Amino acid sequence: MRYEMMLPHQIRTAIDENWPVVLPLGVLEYHGEHMAVGMDTLVVIRLIEALEAEHDLVILPAFYYGAASHAVEPPERNGTLQVDPDRLYPLAREMFAGLLRIGFRNIHFFIHHQSENFTAGMPTDLSFKLGARQAIFDHLEREHGEGWWGNTKMADYYEKHESGADPFNWIRGHPLMSAEIIAQYPFDHAGIGETSLLMALCPDGVDLTRLDGAKWYTETAKEASAALGAKGRDLILAHVREVLGLGSAP
Repeated sequence: MRYEMMLPHQIRTAIDENWPVVLPLGVLEYHGEHMAVGMDTLVVIRLIEALEAEHDLVILPAFYYGAASHAVEPPERNGTLQVDPDRLYPLAREMFAGLLRIGFRNIHFFIHHQSENFTAGMPTDLSFKLGARQAIFDHLEREHGEGWWGNTKMADYYEKHESGADPFNWIRGHPLMSAEIIAQYPFDHAGIGETSLLMALCPDGVDLTRLDGAKWYTETAKEASAALGAKGRDLILAHVREVLGLGSAP
């Protein structure tokens, strides 16, 4: 369900039944002349929307305003909208704190932008990871006071950590494409992989007649197809179902 459309009784049901709460996270960035600047966020939104028809989950309004950087092209007349990560961290911290206070304990964000470096981290996902961690610390200290971890009630902390049930699993971030998917599907910037994926998920966001062959990173886009994008879509959907604990497709 879309969070902005939920009635209070539906929110209470989602809390009581521990539905996954999902934030599509991304940027607005130049992706060549042939692709929409919202590509990185649009694919996350469309994939999560596909799961909405299958499973009970809460979809938060997408966040497009990540740290896109100007590494690909300068922003002037190209469309990249950069927000510095030092602005993102406090926003993420406050947003996650609010979700915890509402009562959600199964919160996830998915990101595609620069996620080939997800383990080491890049500015947007690092800002949201840190915001999530600090929001959890803040919540636990507010609810239980200083010394909450050393309290005897937390004696089973490491057992819960091993099973994934400790408080630091209340908010988790994930790359849209895992390393296993990247081994099977091309990961690129505005090349065959991204262009195909957007063709499958949001065809209005691609116009191959505008393809600029002079850009090295778009050279392979001429080989893109919706059929290849559908392969990536299916791989990603299986990955997202797994990390959200939703099981296989109905």
